[in-house]
Amino acid sequence: MIRYFQTFLTAAETGSFSAAAARLALTQSAVSTQIRRLEEDLDCRLFERTGKSVALSEAGHRLLPEARRFVELYAAMKDRAGPHAEAAPVELGAVSTVQATLLAEAMRHFRQRFPDSHVNVVPGMSTQLLTQVDARELDVAVLIRPRLGLPPDLKWVPLVRERFVGIGPAGSPQELRALLEALPFIRYNRHSTGGQLVDRYLKRQRLWVREGMELDEPAVILQMVAAGLGCAIIPAELVPLREAAGVVQVPLPGGPLYREVGVLVREAALRRAPVAALIDAFVAASARWQPRGA
Repeated sequence: MIRYFQTFLTAAETGSFSAAAARLALTQSAVSTQIRRLEEDLDCRLFERTGKSVALSEAGHRLLPEARRFVELYAAMKDRAGPHAEAAPVELGAVSTVQATLLAEAMRHFRQRFPDSHVNVVPGMSTQLLTQVDARELDVAVLIRPRLGLPPDLKWVPLVRERFVGIGPAGSPQELRALLEALPFIRYNRHSTGGQLVDRYLKRQRLWVREGMELDEPAVILQMVAAGLGCAIIPAELVPLREAAGVVQVPLPGGPLYREVGVLVREAALRRAPVAALIDAFVAASARWQPRGA
């Protein structure tokens, strides 16, 4: 039943069953079913349905604060459960770029304070990790800040602000439009938050690309470009761009494009000392990755 209340809160926040389904990694049908069963159990209508949109009913508005307190209380009980809650493993989600850069240094800092704590590292894309933190499957995640707003019980800690650049093999055109016309485009996966940023930028600038391949790891995209297989737009800080031989950088017209890497954590999980220490460790580790001039 607790999941039904979590679904109710997400649908109330997004104003859409389809948007709630996307955030919770469920089908729209599953969200509709959970809401209907919750309405049956509470014997009231929680939403007014109008086409594809939904709005809280009078009863939904009245019950929303109590539902939020119920979910928060359950989360607090779960975090404090058992005599060894502090010793429980820390469930850490991390996108692949973070695993290849920040993770080792962060763990070195963390081990100085908690040498015996077990950390379970879960890979995934930012959209997946956000859902897992929100569903309390992860305590904390290091990911790309999502475009949409965050649920109220989640806290965001910024780490690195990364600038995007165009890249091509040595000898490529130095103007982005000419570069995209000359070479196949190696696309940053559109299912990822960073890839969606790039896709919106291309549409905003009315830039046409010749699709070559699509990958979800910027460091691998860099390798493909260095091998002469095409051009790309990638974030420039957490990839070994400065050390890449045979790759030229091309500025992006229309102003700079950035993505923010940070830590997403449930407020309730912050009460655990190992979780708070792990976040401090990532903040310390991120210092060396700040852009020049930051």
